[in-house]
Amino acid sequence: MPAFLTALNPGWLLILAGIVAIFLPMRRVRQGIAIAAPLIGIALLAMADQNVNHLTASVMGLDLVLYRVDGLSFVFGLAFLIAALLNAIYAWHTDDRVQDGMALAYGGAAVAAAFCGDLMTLFIFWEITAVTSVFMVLGAGTRASYFASMRYLGVQILSGVLLLAGIAYVYKDTGGISLKAFENLAEPGAMLIFIAFGIKAAFPFLHNWLQDSYPKASVVGAVVLSAFTTKLAVYACARMFPGQDALIWIGAIMTCFPVFFAVLENDLRKVLAYSTNNQIGFMICAIGVGTPLALNGAVAHAFADIMFKGLLFMSMGAVLYRTGTTKASELGGLYRSMPWTTVFCLVGAVSISAMPLFSAFVTKSMILSAVAHAGLPIIWLMLMFASAGVLEHSGIKIPYFAFFGHDSGRRVKEAPFNMLLAMGMAAFICIAIGIPAVVPGLGYEWLYNLLPYREEAMSYQPFTFDHILTQMQLLVLATFAFVVLKRFGLYPPEKPGTILDTDWAYRKVGFGMAKWLGTVWGKVGPAMTAVFFGITGRAYDRIEAAFSPRGELARGGLTGAMAIWTAALLGLVLLLAFVTVG
Repeated sequence: MPAFLTALNPGWLLILAGIVAIFLPMRRVRQGIAIAAPLIGIALLAMADQNVNHLTASVMGLDLVLYRVDGLSFVFGLAFLIAALLNAIYAWHTDDRVQDGMALAYGGAAVAAAFCGDLMTLFIFWEITAVTSVFMVLGAGTRASYFASMRYLGVQILSGVLLLAGIAYVYKDTGGISLKAFENLAEPGAMLIFIAFGIKAAFPFLHNWLQDSYPKASVVGAVVLSAFTTKLAVYACARMFPGQDALIWIGAIMTCFPVFFAVLENDLRKVLAYSTNNQIGFMICAIGVGTPLALNGAVAHAFADIMFKGLLFMSMGAVLYRTGTTKASELGGLYRSMPWTTVFCLVGAVSISAMPLFSAFVTKSMILSAVAHAGLPIIWLMLMFASAGVLEHSGIKIPYFAFFGHDSGRRVKEAPFNMLLAMGMAAFICIAIGIPAVVPGLGYEWLYNLLPYREEAMSYQPFTFDHILTQMQLLVLATFAFVVLKRFGLYPPEKPGTILDTDWAYRKVGFGMAKWLGTVWGKVGPAMTAVFFGITGRAYDRIEAAFSPRGELARGGLTGAMAIWTAALLGLVLLLAFVTVG
């Protein structure tokens, strides 16, 4: 292979293709580039040697590693490239140059960030993902999406500012910017970088941007968003904070709290946004445990989540495209007119629920086993509760209220063929990496063989009797609980409304406080302003009368007196300075 291709970061190829696509008026050519670029990127990645710096540079005294592949970055980069390909196929029916180009550049920035080997390069592509991804929200073209995109951009830029500040502390302390793990959060810059990653990973109390923006994005935009931002943050945490105990509890809380909000939420795309928090929590918790089995589980589950979460967002996007809504209270009975979308949604639902023979079963079980082996019973119970919860809100609620449940009477066309093709490919991956290797090249062993700790991964057996029995008990009992609650009318009804989250503290209370202060200032401000200018005006007049060339101190003999006093004060200052220095 030519040397320049060996040194070409696949993410750069996608970014360049995205920029070109923005200016291409020919729709089919533009969309052909959007599909070809990820395919070429996958080929380049497949031929790249691992644990080698393929491209380095020195800029202003900083040693930059622009392209490096290892076991951790390979899996994330491959998942991002596959997601970019599926997104391009899913968007084939649209004609939006900005969205097509920015989606490709967004995916490319995530890929490039995964393959960088220093903090400064990571920061650059970290910010590119922020800028390009905002167009996925803007693409909806509504007033709500505009304001959500501005809030989203502000939060993402804040993450970048904190990351840059942390890099400055690291450089000052170590004299370098290498991308290596911190031993503890007390190291210079570690906490700033930790919070920067936490914002993008949607840690508790930092998560509201996700539920605010994803449901308001365009049909294609929400699918694209689901693949990159939070998973890039997971990669960054795995790279720089493995084994940090704080992540164990943060991740466990992340898995649990979205369950309650998702059960009550009426907007099914917002349910999936909460589900994203839930699944990211499993990965973050495993990174906190930090053992080879746990890290393998986090990486494998990130790969699987990109596929099945993208599939679920695709199915809800198809519903939105055909019906104009994803409100559970307005849907139901769509299996009659959208049978293939229903099937693909069910595959995504059982995949995220960790049904045996589907993707999350072989990835999430690694995380649960690692937590159990680490001797963390409370955390294990929290993750088991969250596993039951995700079955309820993503495994049952999403397909039930969209395609079954009460019949809304809507009779629409099936999703466009390109949407079905993208969903079918994602569904195939969800099944292919969840089954034993009965067919050469398929099965969970393929994914395990790519993980950072290959020997530990290949020695792990997910299809044991106790794993299957435990998971089936969980799934059956959670399904039974849903049926009982629905039968006796105890399940929260699906109705329009706004579910208050922790952002209520600053979006309601904070806004109310600001509004009250504005009212108070409107009443007392003019009087206070008049008093202030009156006092400062009189003070200025007196200073001018005393010190101006026509003032009192500039007249007659006072001029000589002022010179004497000035010399005396200057001498006193010099004397004090001499005594202090001495």
